Amino acid sequence: MRRPPDADRLLRFARPVRWAHRTTAGLMLTCLFTAACLYVTPLAELVGRRRLVTTVHVWAGVALPVPLLCGLAFRALRADVARLSRFAPVDRAWLRAVRTRTAYRPAGKFNAGQKLYAQWTLGSMLVMLGTGLLMWLTHLAPPSLRPGATFVHDWLAWAVAAVTAGHIWMAVRDPQARLGMRTGLVDRGWAVREHPHWEQERPAESAPGTVP
Repeated sequence: MRRPPDADRLLRFARPVRWAHRTTAGLMLTCLFTAACLYVTPLAELVGRRRLVTTVHVWAGVALPVPLLCGLAFRALRADVARLSRFAPVDRAWLRAVRTRTAYRPAGKFNAGQKLYAQWTLGSMLVMLGTGLLMWLTHLAPPSLRPGATFVHDWLAWAVAAVTAGHIWMAVRDPQARLGMRTGLVDRGWAVREHPHWEQERPAESAPGTVP
């Protein structure tokens, strides 16, 4: 018998998860680029149209949580969010392995580094949205809070830019991770090697009603 074409591949990301990731990434990059055009003088002079850039920056920031909120309507994304929000003993083992440079690093569908990144992204997104609204809608809080909101917003933006650059760098180094986000499928061998405990979680993923 001939093997099915996807016999050696596993579904890693369902379609709603991929679209939520892509849309969020697009909005985040738009926020970072427009912020650079507002604060980096050479870029500001090159692009011009400061009012338009400010408007795009504000509305891209306001829309940033929307893909995740819409995606929560789908079981696949809710399952991934639940995994990303919980730390298990295997995650502590993964962090110890990274610290000691051990080759074997146990992980479920998401390793501890990916969980930390996801939690950092969500937290920074909420802080950026809150401080941005205080800067934009000045009537929401006393004027004395605006300098603090501006300070937090600006410095956190630099941190977000650095962490996002690191995330992109890690993705560039891992073709299978990019393949999983682009097509939803990854090679079974890569999954066993990089996420050896994922197989134990797979029955929940294949439950009836899961959106492909």
